[in-house]
Amino acid sequence: MDEQAADSAPGAEQWRSLTWAQANERIRAVAAGLMALGIRPEDRVAIASATRIEWILADLGNMCAGAATTTVYPSTNSDETAFILANSGSRALFAENQSQLRKAVEQKAELPALEYVILFDAPGGDAPEADGLTVLTLAELERRGAEHLAENPDAVDKAIDSLDKEQLATLIYTSGTTGRPKGVRLVHDCWSYEGVAQEESGLLRSDDVQFMWLPLSHVFGKTLISGQIATGHVMAVDGRVDRIIHNLPVIRPTLMASAPRIFEKVYNGIAGKARAEGGAKYKIFMWAAKVARDYAQTIQANKVAHGHESAPLGLRLQHALADKLVYTKIRAAFGGRLRGAVSGSAALAPEIGYFFKGAGVPVLEGYGLTETSAGSTVNRAEDFRVGTVGIPLPGTEVRIAEDGEILLRGPGIMRGYHEMPEQTAEVLEPDGWFHTGDIGELGAGGYLRITDRKKDMFKTSGGKYVAPSEVEGKFKAICPFVSNILVIGNGRNYCTALIGLDETVIMPWAAEHGMAGKSYAEVVADPSTVELIDGFVKRLNGELQRWQTIKKFTLLPRDLDIEHGELTPSLKIKRPVVEQTYADRVSEMYAGTNEA
Repeated sequence: MDEQAADSAPGAEQWRSLTWAQANERIRAVAAGLMALGIRPEDRVAIASATRIEWILADLGNMCAGAATTTVYPSTNSDETAFILANSGSRALFAENQSQLRKAVEQKAELPALEYVILFDAPGGDAPEADGLTVLTLAELERRGAEHLAENPDAVDKAIDSLDKEQLATLIYTSGTTGRPKGVRLVHDCWSYEGVAQEESGLLRSDDVQFMWLPLSHVFGKTLISGQIATGHVMAVDGRVDRIIHNLPVIRPTLMASAPRIFEKVYNGIAGKARAEGGAKYKIFMWAAKVARDYAQTIQANKVAHGHESAPLGLRLQHALADKLVYTKIRAAFGGRLRGAVSGSAALAPEIGYFFKGAGVPVLEGYGLTETSAGSTVNRAEDFRVGTVGIPLPGTEVRIAEDGEILLRGPGIMRGYHEMPEQTAEVLEPDGWFHTGDIGELGAGGYLRITDRKKDMFKTSGGKYVAPSEVEGKFKAICPFVSNILVIGNGRNYCTALIGLDETVIMPWAAEHGMAGKSYAEVVADPSTVELIDGFVKRLNGELQRWQTIKKFTLLPRDLDIEHGELTPSLKIKRPVVEQTYADRVSEMYAGTNEA
């Protein structure tokens, strides 16, 4: 492997390269080091770390040794970390730092199988006492591996040759919006399939430069590693979210994968900056944003109807002018050569998608779950349709059940939930069809559109169905100040909403409106802020059916976050948690009705 994979260790500001040959040497050393510790085929070896090059080396080292990787989000608390390590039976843990080591130490009594912890970052003077655990650094493991290979030069080759395609490769625990996470069993054939399918679909190319910042503990990030191995393209790795905006102009990626929240924040940031500059600049931005959406919708509609993209002369001229004034700057912020930004893990508001399409930043929505090794369907850059999640990857089948549920079948489907046969039988049919729990429809050309999560859709007391994500997506496209919104109304006689605002956008606005020096909580409680958001809610309601409209809303005293357990690590809202946390606020919105 003579291609280069660029990487950056967190904390380092200088990019350094790792060739495929260098990666191979280190991965084999990791694999041999694990074998020297006594790790055997299908033994579970966990990784608790943020996205960094060592994560990838550890994961591939695990699999080359025949072991199976158990992924753990670094943000997972010690109790849930212990559950994952215990449930998986992990014998070893790659821990990013002392913080992750401490979680294992605190719960060691619950982890009889855990014997080794390998640290990516060397321990300092305040390292926790690790009685009952053998702690060594990644460098030490690699040295042991080199010594093992000196005595047994073909040890890793034999381990690789003995791998079976149905052998367990990865246990990924669903972050889950309710209850304990379930361990999803993904075998080597799942990842082999994903790599080939991503290449054959044209999603990834050998000449790509991909920016990888996604959590590798999440299936979305993990599956893209398979794609890189298949194509050999350059990948720049840096998991620090606060460095994304700084890294883009340096890396100048041709491809980047992200969660919708990042695109929403970029849009809100651009709109907020234009508003702060005021006057003509804000008017120009708002005009350009409308032109982008109109242009994108028009060319997409003509492509679907007539097979080619076209727009009226007047709209083309407006688009060309807006491109010079606004869109070129947006593309430059992404590095200037992005051919596709893959969006997954949650729904992207179509209005946001049309804006970026019109601005020349193709956001390619895809669809998949942990249980499907992530990639199941995706839009292609040459013919992507906003509002859909594209067409199936080669080898994956999609059909819609009678009740509207999306069913998937193919090599990427999990082999079941770890030690949970009953739960597996509930979602996986004997003939291989997997029940996703999502509602959708197949349109012209086989493009899949997601309507909502089956379990999230609700019926009002008047008998009308509401798809909350549809309403929430529309609001995010209308209101540049929103960060998170949760629509409520199951069994109620009207809908309400809990709304968290984007602090980076609302605080500058507040300072300009006499609230300089006030805290975020004080700003969102101020009547002028409530009035501001009320205006956007009224605009939203004008686009909805009567039973979908938001009658009342509450601005939350802080935005939803992972730390309080309200968002999953992939930034999905844990609806039951949020509704329980703010039950009093919800009750207030229904006070005086028969729902109170």
